[in-house]
Amino acid sequence: MADQRRLQGKVALITGGGRGIGQAIARAYAAEGASLTLAARTDTELRSTAETIRSAFGSEVTTVITDVRDREQVENAVSHTLDRFGTIDVMVNNAGNTGEIGPLWKLDPERWANVISVHVLGTYYGCRAVIPGMLERGRGRIVNMAGVGGPNDTSYDAAKTAIINMTENLSVELAGTGVTVNAISPGSIHTRITVRKGRRSYVGGRRLD
Repeated sequence: MADQRRLQGKVALITGGGRGIGQAIARAYAAEGASLTLAARTDTELRSTAETIRSAFGSEVTTVITDVRDREQVENAVSHTLDRFGTIDVMVNNAGNTGEIGPLWKLDPERWANVISVHVLGTYYGCRAVIPGMLERGRGRIVNMAGVGGPNDTSYDAAKTAIINMTENLSVELAGTGVTVNAISPGSIHTRITVRKGRRSYVGGRRLD
C-alpha cells in the first residue's frame, strides 16, 4: 500500500528547530513523512532532536548550526538543505528569543534591538533565501511565527507585529506564483521563552509550571 502520509516526499527547513515549538513542528512534519533540516544555534539540542525524530519516525533529518541574525548563515542553511535534498518545499521561520520585561524606557537598548534582529531580520533572511528557488519551481510554502507579548514586552510585540505586516505584504507580492506565505500565532505555549518571561501558561484551564 502506498504511503498516505500528507508530506511524504516533501522537504521542510525549520529554524529554531532544536527545542520548543520548532521541535514540535519538526515532529509533526516528520510524522507526516517530511524530510527535515533543523537549524538553530545549539548543536547539542539539534542533534538530540534529530536523533529522536529519526528513531520515532524513520525520517531523514539533517542539522545545521545557524544564527538567524546572520544573513550568510541563513543562506548557508538553505544551501545545505538544497545540497542534501535538492529542494525546499516548506520554510518555517520559527527561531525566536525574548528580551527584558519592563517599561520601554528602562530596558537595555542592545537587548531590545536583539529581539528585533532575531525575529524580524531572521524571518526576512529566511524568506529572502528560499523564495527565488520556490518561484523557479512554481511552488512553496512559507510559515512565519507571529504572536503577542503584552505590556512591558515591547520588543517582542514590535517584532511580532512587524512579522505579521511583512507576511501580509509578502502574500500579496507572491499572489498567483504558487508560493504562499502565512503567519500563525500559537498563543501562550509553555516553552523556555515563556519561562524566561516569568509567565505561566495554561492548557485546558490547567496551569503549567
